[in-house]
Amino acid sequence: MFEPGTRQRDAPLKNKDYRRLLRPLHAELVALQEWVKSSGARICVVFEGRDTAGKGGVIKAITARVSPRVFRVVALPAPTEREKSQMYVQRYLSYLPAAGEVVIFDRSWYNRAGVERVMGFCTDEQAQHFLQLIPAVERAIVDSGVILVKYWLEVSEEQQTLRLQSRIDDPRKIWKLSELDLESYSRWYDYARARDEMFRLTDTGWAPWYVATNDDKKRGRLNIISHLLSRVPYEPLDRPDVVLPKRQSAHGYGAPLQPLHWIPTPY
Repeated sequence: MFEPGTRQRDAPLKNKDYRRLLRPLHAELVALQEWVKSSGARICVVFEGRDTAGKGGVIKAITARVSPRVFRVVALPAPTEREKSQMYVQRYLSYLPAAGEVVIFDRSWYNRAGVERVMGFCTDEQAQHFLQLIPAVERAIVDSGVILVKYWLEVSEEQQTLRLQSRIDDPRKIWKLSELDLESYSRWYDYARARDEMFRLTDTGWAPWYVATNDDKKRGRLNIISHLLSRVPYEPLDRPDVVLPKRQSAHGYGAPLQPLHWIPTPY
């Protein structure tokens, strides 16, 4: 039986404490980035989970202080008619990392095991075929030298309700709300059954699932980043001493006479 973690029953972190704890993790992510660039390592991180589980917030926390040229986020739209005619995982393979890259999938090929299956966008036969096939595909990915890390973010029924209601009430979040979210909300146990079978068939020795309870978003982000850092055998590179050079003299430079269009400053 699926048992979510209980660590996040602690009192929610204050913003000040969260920022203090996040800072050294961000520094380690930068160290990981420099190691990836230097070593040519290839890292692929998959984020899946229930709607409102906080995948986007975790990904933003991971990428906040690193280069988008190294850390690439992939969030694919619905497949085109041409892509629908391809082998299912085909369109995802071209986004796998090259040397010196970290690719983060905000939802991935596991759409077929979750939302597509539950919402009827694929047949049960297609979902079963995917679940039987994908462990071998992931084995090939790992055998090619890619470090593959898969996360499932779990959220309680109560928190999901609160977060969806917040999307309804807050005009800043309304873009996050879709008819699919509302439909999936009513199918809690259909998603639970699909998740459980996905774990049973795709939690392998070479590509295990790591589950994070994310009712407390701040603690969840810290825990996931800490765990991700532990899954990559990076070695921080020596930092050279850097001294700012002197600026050149003006050599007669003066501000131009052309009037500029300065923006208003109401703040």
